Amino acid sequence: MRDAVGKVPGLAVVLVGARKDSETYVHSKKKACEEVGIMSLGSDLPEEASEDEVLRAVMTFNDDPSVHGVLVQLPLPQHICEEKILNAVSIGKDVDGFHPLNIGRLAMRGREPLFVPCTPKGCIELLLRSDIDMMGKRAVVIGRSNIVGRPVAMLLQRHNATVTIVHSYTKNAADITREADIVVSAAGVANLVRGDWLKPGAVVIDVGINPVEDHNSKRGYRLVGDVCYEEASRIVSAITPVPGGVGPMTIAMLLSNTLDSAKQAYGLP
Repeated sequence: MRDAVGKVPGLAVVLVGARKDSETYVHSKKKACEEVGIMSLGSDLPEEASEDEVLRAVMTFNDDPSVHGVLVQLPLPQHICEEKILNAVSIGKDVDGFHPLNIGRLAMRGREPLFVPCTPKGCIELLLRSDIDMMGKRAVVIGRSNIVGRPVAMLLQRHNATVTIVHSYTKNAADITREADIVVSAAGVANLVRGDWLKPGAVVIDVGINPVEDHNSKRGYRLVGDVCYEEASRIVSAITPVPGGVGPMTIAMLLSNTLDSAKQAYGLP
């Protein structure tokens, strides 16, 4: 792109507060941008920033022609309306794919969103690149968040899987999950899914990333997924590790969406 039009894609991140996990995610995104030649910008606001201040940061990046993707790092502080902030992001720069118009298009047959949410998109990309056929397969999605569970279920349906969503009010969750050929877990509960929840030969994508106490670690904790890896790996045909599985794919999809936005802005194929 630099050779073709003398410009590079630009990604802007709005961070409110000083949550360690959010700061870590933002640092990873900035580092990934540097590695691939995407310009990285940021607006770091204090925890007590007003809703208007956050909106102004978003609008500034919306109006900047050198910025092709605007990302608001979630979660936001409780006094800020998440829906109002996400709705303010220009749909043409919504590289996180959370704008209601993008989600609405994703939900409808025959419509295409400008951008697909990054973690769900990364999950499907893992299945496609691993030659996992989704057509007609039973898929169980554990968790129904707007960020992962709901959109990944819609994407699996687009690939003609038969999808069931399991959530905190589901009865017999283990029995339902045991019927699945494909399991995507995004519940945010450490080691929720045990080996006896899984069908032999199933494919498991573990989106969860949960800290558990570990006195042998310098940090005092280690990261584990929603799925008990030691038990599951003896039963299933494929499973993503935690960390190092879905996380890198999420960032890769964010960069891909940003590149697509820049291409559209500069009229490139």
